[in-house]
Amino acid sequence: MRSRTKPPNASDSRTSPSRTSPPPSPSPPPPTGRTADVLVVGGGVIGLVTAWRAARRGLSVTVVDPEPGGGAAQVAAGMLAAVTELHHGEQTLLGLNLASARRYPDFAAELTEASGEDIGYRACGTLAVALDADDRAHLRELHLLQQRSGLRSEWLSGRECRRLEPMLAPGVRGGLRVDGDHQVDPRRLTAALLVACERASVAFTRAWVRELVVVRDRATGVVLTDGTALDAGQTVLAAGSLSGRIAGVPEHVLPPVRPVKGQVLRLTVPERYAPFLNRTVRAVVRGSHVYLVPRLSGELVVGATSEELGWDTTVTAGGVYELLRDAHELVPGITELPLVETRAGLRPGSPDNAPLLGPTALPGLHLATGHYRNGVLLTPVTGDVMAHVLTTGELPDEARPFTPRRFAATAPAASQHLSELPV
Repeated sequence: MRSRTKPPNASDSRTSPSRTSPPPSPSPPPPTGRTADVLVVGGGVIGLVTAWRAARRGLSVTVVDPEPGGGAAQVAAGMLAAVTELHHGEQTLLGLNLASARRYPDFAAELTEASGEDIGYRACGTLAVALDADDRAHLRELHLLQQRSGLRSEWLSGRECRRLEPMLAPGVRGGLRVDGDHQVDPRRLTAALLVACERASVAFTRAWVRELVVVRDRATGVVLTDGTALDAGQTVLAAGSLSGRIAGVPEHVLPPVRPVKGQVLRLTVPERYAPFLNRTVRAVVRGSHVYLVPRLSGELVVGATSEELGWDTTVTAGGVYELLRDAHELVPGITELPLVETRAGLRPGSPDNAPLLGPTALPGLHLATGHYRNGVLLTPVTGDVMAHVLTTGELPDEARPFTPRRFAATAPAASQHLSELPV
């Protein structure tokens, strides 16, 4: 999680003026930064794609973030798993996920051309496997749900799974082959978006926001923690789980997002073991989800826990143990690989696990947050949706179910503002 800067201390001591002293002069107004068409609060993958797409539409854009390129994408594994991540009750979200997955090949090519950076997009497919009878029954239910939803997946026996991925444990009882679920490297994706934004003349203000400015019932920009005011025609809150912690946002439009902690491991596959895995492999082990995402670079990402622990980003021994234990049951040879990184990040969860996209009830204020576990997958469609909204004022049909106004009567997850959070 990116660092946050506290506002200046307002409790400095002052001497009271004597009765004969002249009255103090009024405080000068805060210095004003340059005006932009669009101000994007948050420089993670969602904020960057929003800024890039808006700039390509001819808008002047400023991104406000002390560390642009940070955020949850630095921890994410990058699975583009619209099919294998399907859950009961999320068929509406499935439509948006599939729309974004279809855009990924062209999006990757366009972003690579614009930035000169490879984003690690791989059309390698995914194999979801079961290790015991309960897991097999769960996977069978998922297969039926996929079929009812018109999705393409193929049921395989345990032997067929091991034929595809020889490193799988002998106890694998069956699996689902999904050739349409791919992967991207989120860190490379973010780096490419940063370069693309710079080349599209997006301005970056490396500071954090103290509060939203509202004038005559309209959002008109923000004030930074150093007191600088930035004006904008439209403001987008795209700060992930921090989007609901910006002071000055009226209660009725404050996004109801919460942090959901995820711990992830990164290992290296030595050349003598390559290829270790050919595609993303995932499973439910004793009720816990685990996945292994192999990169062409030799990196292997293992994740991810899901913990409702507020703003805690501590990497714990228990979290690392559980991931390695479950991954070892799935692929025993993983214990021979060097462990090179452990990280924890915060996914922005929403009440229905779906994103909040587009205009709020406050004119001039938009949201692009709440993507939960689908932020990387939804990057292409989010950029297109937000650029369309910012240039036309209209939310595209595919995004209408995800308007922030669906939570108009929902109280925010908490009332604590960003400036009150521990640094």
